[in-house]
This record gives sequence, C-alpha cells and structure tokens, in this order.
Amino acid sequence: MDFEFIRSYYPMYVEAAKMTLGISFIGIVLSIVIGLICSIIKIMEIPVLKSIVNLYIELSRNTPLLIQLFFLYFGLPKLGIVLSSQACAIVGLAFLGGSYMAEAFRTGIDNVDVIQTESGLSLGLTKGQVFLHIILPQAIATSVPVLCANIIFLIKETSVFSAVALADLMFVAKDLIGIYYKTDEALFMLVISYLVILLPISLICTWIERRVRYAGFGNTSTVSGN
Repeated sequence: MDFEFIRSYYPMYVEAAKMTLGISFIGIVLSIVIGLICSIIKIMEIPVLKSIVNLYIELSRNTPLLIQLFFLYFGLPKLGIVLSSQACAIVGLAFLGGSYMAEAFRTGIDNVDVIQTESGLSLGLTKGQVFLHIILPQAIATSVPVLCANIIFLIKETSVFSAVALADLMFVAKDLIGIYYKTDEALFMLVISYLVILLPISLICTWIERRVRYAGFGNTSTVSGN
C-alpha cells in the first residue's frame, strides 16, 4: 500500500465527499417531502391523484437509479430540457427516494389505530387537526426505522452518480485508477470515505430510533421495510 499516494490524493476524496453529502442532503429532504405528500394522497384516496401516485411509485421502485439518471442526463436534452450533472443527481435521488419514503409513511399511518381518529373527531377536532396533531406524529415515529434505512440506502445509491459525469467519490476513484493504476489505494480511500460518511449517520439513526421507542412509539416489528 502506497501511503504517500494516499496522503497526496485524499483531499480529492474530501471534496468529493462534501459534494456527495450536499447532494444527498437536498435529494433526501426532497424525497421526504414527496413521500409525505404521496402517502397523504394514498391514504385519503384522492381520485386520479392516487392512480398517478401509484404509477409513480411502481415506476420509481422498479427502475434502477442508473437508468433514471441516464434518462435525465441523456434523454431530456432530446426534449429540449438540459439539466446539469448535479441537478440530474438531485432529481434522480428525490425521484427514487420519494417512492420509498411514501411507502414508509403510508405504513406508519396505517399502523395508527383507527380508534384514535374516532376519539379525536368525537372531541370536536376536524379531520385535518386529527391528522396533523394525532396521526402524523405517531406515523412518523413508527416510520423512523424505515426512514433511516431509506436514507442510508439513498446515500449508498450516490455511487452511480459518476455515470452522468459528476465528480463524486466513485468518479475520483476511477479517475485515479485510470491515470496511476493505483487500484488498491484508490479503492481503499473509497471504502474509507463511504465508511466515514455512513457510520455517523447510522449511529445517529440508531440513537433516534431508541429515542422514539422510549417515547412509546417505534415498534419496529409493525413496520415493514423496503
């Protein structure tokens, strides 16, 4: 192992990791918003919109992120829509993640006992108030384990961003291997980079799961994963 090579080029991985985290953060926030909206539409069974949401979820979950990125980067310009590499990465991550988040929220909402809705309505609350103040907090709490798993899954999926010429961690590793043939060193730094990114997030997710469980929510056995 050439540690001098690692010392010389690790700043490239640091910059790529910063960009990966930035894109992941924006994409995951958007996916949570999309997922929450889609889950509400499905739970409320809004005509037409529910069918559109179902189609979106099936399309998103059954096509690889790489194919979605190719469509955004190479297909949309044929229609006159040109997106930058970063925009493609954010849109692709939000598109893929939204469907997984929607299912997580929907499962969480389904697990809230109906009697709580009936109790809220009997107290004079509107349906919107019941959903916002009673159903949604519990649904989010019970969905936390799946949401955390989805977040880690989405960050791992960023490894294909190099396919649309984005200088992410994988792009840097492949670039160094192609130029210097330092395969072991480049892959070692790649593994360490993802470990440095994902391990703290995994620990934070575990801490949050314990907190919501102590609060009386978060029975993970009732929520199915992706």
